[in-house]
Amino acid sequence: MLTEERYNLIIERLQERGIVKLQELVDVLGASESTIRRDLIDLEGRQLLKRIHGGATLLNQKTQEPGMEEKTFTNVHEKSIIARLAAREIEDGECVYLDAGTTTLAMIPYIEAKDVTVVTNGLSHVEALVSKRIRSYLLGGMMKIHTKAVIGSMALQNIDNFRFDKCFLGANGVDADMGYTTPDPEEAMIKRRAHELAAHTYVLADSSKIGEVTFAKLLDLDDAVLITESVPEHSRPTIMNKTKIIEG
Repeated sequence: MLTEERYNLIIERLQERGIVKLQELVDVLGASESTIRRDLIDLEGRQLLKRIHGGATLLNQKTQEPGMEEKTFTNVHEKSIIARLAAREIEDGECVYLDAGTTTLAMIPYIEAKDVTVVTNGLSHVEALVSKRIRSYLLGGMMKIHTKAVIGSMALQNIDNFRFDKCFLGANGVDADMGYTTPDPEEAMIKRRAHELAAHTYVLADSSKIGEVTFAKLLDLDDAVLITESVPEHSRPTIMNKTKIIEG
């Protein structure tokens, strides 16, 4: 198969699925792993995709949000570091809000504080919380099929019944000028309201999100503490001047 034919098939598969694994491409294209790696490096150089651990994903589009399945296989090690750091911030007896998303979901196994109450808009989160016997509330409203997040006016009304010691939010973009952003304006509204109802707000974002900007504004950087595994050197001076950071 010619190189350009492989390139076309890789891009087509990405457009269908949003993310592809390296081994999947090896099997489908009948090429060696080293060849596929070189293909992905070249396509990334052409700004047609973004390489991730074990595969590739489409470049960020400001209004397009990856689904739970896609995000589950992205930056797994980094999310684990961030989740562990975030869970340490929860103290005994606190009421906390956990935003829908894979990084906040990864916090749950690390929660060791006693007598904690959790409110969330993530369906997957409630299942994990219940399995760990943590008292939990799921917001009512419209469920996003793609991300299993509850959003909409009903969810906004529902969240007003609670007050939080701390809230933990995910973000798709972290930028010194544009602040924290996410692709979906309706989900952004829920995140902002959770922040307003909380004494302390934390945003969980791995280093790949730093410098990115997506469609809907959440908060300014100084409205929340950023929890990340590392801040890229080129972004460090501007980001650290704007917010407090907990870094792995």
